[in-house]
Amino acid sequence: MSVLHEGGMLRLLGNCPVEDAEALMAGLRAAPDCPVDLAAAGALHAAVVQVLIALRPRLLNQPEDGFARAWVLPAVRRAVAHHSVTT
Repeated sequence: MSVLHEGGMLRLLGNCPVEDAEALMAGLRAAPDCPVDLAAAGALHAAVVQVLIALRPRLLNQPEDGFARAWVLPAVRRAVAHHSVTT
């Protein structure tokens, strides 16, 4: 499992496959104010990205994975910002 709850935050470690979406969602629902640390994150499955967009946790650090850093994280931040403006 690539989702670890420690130190008051959820950490995404390495590549996060579809199975991690459920663990991430459960962790964020149990602790809605818990930030998500992306410093050690690799590739993020679309389901994991959807959880980040839907639950809008505070995101810490940049993912290790270049594609996630350059394309996925900015898209998540835009989607969250857009949702905050329209609701």
